[in-house]
Amino acid sequence: MVMHIVDRRLNPGSKSLENRQRFLRRAKALVQGAVKKSSQDRDIKDVLEGGEVTIPLDGMDEPRFRREGGTRDMVLPGNKKFVEGDWLQRPNQSGAKGSGAGEGDSEDAFRFVLSRDEFVDLFLDDLELPDLAKRKLAETESEGIQRAGYATSGSPANISISRTVSRALARRVALRRPRKDDIEALEAELAECDDDARRRELLALLETLKAKAKRIPFIDPIDIRYRRFETVPKPVAQAVMFCLMDVSGSMSEHMKDLAKRFYMLLYVFLKRRYKHVEIVFIRHTDRAEEVDEDTFFHGPASGGTLVSSALVAMNDIVRTRFRPADWNIYAAQASDGDNMTSDSALTGHLLTDKILPVCQFFAYLEVGEAANYTFDMPDSSLWTLYERLRNEGAPLSMRKVSERGEIFPVFQDLFKRRSKQERV
Repeated sequence: MVMHIVDRRLNPGSKSLENRQRFLRRAKALVQGAVKKSSQDRDIKDVLEGGEVTIPLDGMDEPRFRREGGTRDMVLPGNKKFVEGDWLQRPNQSGAKGSGAGEGDSEDAFRFVLSRDEFVDLFLDDLELPDLAKRKLAETESEGIQRAGYATSGSPANISISRTVSRALARRVALRRPRKDDIEALEAELAECDDDARRRELLALLETLKAKAKRIPFIDPIDIRYRRFETVPKPVAQAVMFCLMDVSGSMSEHMKDLAKRFYMLLYVFLKRRYKHVEIVFIRHTDRAEEVDEDTFFHGPASGGTLVSSALVAMNDIVRTRFRPADWNIYAAQASDGDNMTSDSALTGHLLTDKILPVCQFFAYLEVGEAANYTFDMPDSSLWTLYERLRNEGAPLSMRKVSERGEIFPVFQDLFKRRSKQERV
């Protein structure tokens, strides 16, 4: 039997439930946009902090139905300034209801403070790491609870029934407590006995057994055992994030800004999944060096382009400081695609034999100038090399970007949520 239930009750305030849900979705989208905008001027590690965000009031009004009542005739009082046929100037719609500074009611943008967790949840909504394989746990930074044997005192909720019963049984056997079956057998024999001497003997034996059974309880307080727990250090997983970037003369400030935004997204995402995350900045021209974040993005550099130098530096750092058995290794490389032709073979060898086998995830981001960059342009030498390696089965992700607005969609495409069957 099929039952159809129609709920005709009014929503609170005579508001439409569907419109309310649509409004909530629109409000959440505004907040997410404000969160992404506020993160643009932060450093990579500072992006995890919460803070104040601002959203416009234009889209915050909740829609509702109003009854107009058809055509109405209204009589309004006249004045000496306007006569019939005059045109009235439309009021200023710049966002303030008053006619001047300090006059009327103004409508400011809506400001509120997000906590760190709220900020990160909105920043990374609907995303998932592509390969969350947990390697060796290290960097003990939290505490957990584990079983630590048994105790003679504790909470009733922690009583170990099996251990208590086994100890009670052992005690009864050791003290030779009379069994119930033996007492019942004596009582049955006494009921059938006709010899007075034998009856007196059975009565004496029965009273002795019953008295001994009362002195030796079935379960004694000394038998009770409680499960004991103790606080122990709880290991957490750790990850390292390698940021590789070409800083030769062909890389403009716009391209570096695109790379920074991608690195920022990757760091926040890793920090959400791992307790401890290290960042290693490696910049390169025709030689590579490990630097701090400020030098990585703003330090001057000159020279040609050898991508292999950055991969060699990363491989050396992994061998000396970040053992793959102890660390989850992620790498993101940003470049405009330039590389010496003679360096392609060495770059491909290092990537496939040294870098990719120890990485959980490797992403290549090719950046370009928004003014003259089109996707129908010929592929760069580095893009051609990486695409060939990927077609041969190398586990690396590649995307091209030329505008700031493309960074998050590209990141979302790389880290889009996968089904449970595909997750590691």
